[in-house]
Amino acid sequence: MSRITKEMVFIDILRSHPEAPRVLAGFNLGCVGCMGAQHETLEQGAMAHGLDPDVLLDALNKLFED
Repeated sequence: MSRITKEMVFIDILRSHPEAPRVLAGFNLGCVGCMGAQHETLEQGAMAHGLDPDVLLDALNKLFED
């Protein structure tokens, strides 16, 4: 089961793993310090930035595979 879901807001994703900000930055998402991080879901943010939410979700959940 995934630790992160598309319905999670970015602030919770950022808090979920110490490497989450690095993964998001790799997709050119500057979520740290962004006001949208408080209320925007992973799916909403990915789509707003022209990203596939499933690809972003997979990359984030790889953090929990170790």
